[in-house]
Amino acid sequence: MRAILVVNPQATSTTAGGRDVLAHALASQVKLDVVETDYRGHAMAVARSAARDGIDLVVAHGGDGTVNEVVNGLLADAGGNPAEVGGAPMLGVVPGGSANVFARALGIPHDPVEATHQLLNALEANRHRKVGLGLADGHWFTFNAGLGWDADVVGRVAKRRGKQTSASLYLRAAVSMHFRPPLGRPKLTVRIPGEDPAEVLTAFVSNTDPWSYLGERPIHLNQDCSFEGGLGLFALSGLGLPTVFRHVRQALVTKSNQRGRRLLRHDDLPLIRIDAAEPVNFQVDGDLVGQRTRVDFLSVPGALSVIV
Repeated sequence: MRAILVVNPQATSTTAGGRDVLAHALASQVKLDVVETDYRGHAMAVARSAARDGIDLVVAHGGDGTVNEVVNGLLADAGGNPAEVGGAPMLGVVPGGSANVFARALGIPHDPVEATHQLLNALEANRHRKVGLGLADGHWFTFNAGLGWDADVVGRVAKRRGKQTSASLYLRAAVSMHFRPPLGRPKLTVRIPGEDPAEVLTAFVSNTDPWSYLGERPIHLNQDCSFEGGLGLFALSGLGLPTVFRHVRQALVTKSNQRGRRLLRHDDLPLIRIDAAEPVNFQVDGDLVGQRTRVDFLSVPGALSVIV
């Protein structure tokens, strides 16, 4: 088996020593090349080349951004067409970031050493699983995407790349973006097959549960969402403080399905279309993509094989 280990040396918990241990362990079972990323998009380029060269396995060692780049590289030749998905190299993940949402959702240990042991055992046993992904405006996402408030927060945090990300940094950004949204609060129109259009102010789209983490605490928006089902939608038509406090509290303290007068929530959706009256921020897997006035979110079952 031929494999490539893609390492982001700038990720929160990656170290040169950890990289060497991981590479040595993997090289005992596969024919391995190691690539350290040194610019934005490098991991995607490496994974795209690996897919074209017929590499069997690409292991991402970094945070959710690194994983997202690798996934988009592995599926780059599908051209955003779900019908073209298939035959991509398998994906392995050894967490090296701060949140590692995708890895946690798959049951991969947060500790890189433990995750390496699990990966080696899975390789030896030829153990892997098919996971569904989300596709939004040509961008694949593994755990979440969104328009509005959450994308504003992602953009705010991205501007502070010199600081290590933390729960407190995201909290401060969330409060700041709630009171001072950089693009205002244009209305979003949500269109779901078989449903009447609905107007909201922010929309969170999930590909799994939890939607994300605040430190070690999971944030549950669509508890029935999984890699085996469709997409989850959690959208709010009002962002007054009582509404926000109600749903933040429910998201942090319970896994029960949320309800509320201002809440639009659906699970297991094959397709979601969202139109914005004016450009709004758009994020996938915690990475700000840019601004959009329309995004189609599509669920793609069994898009990728992951070693777990």
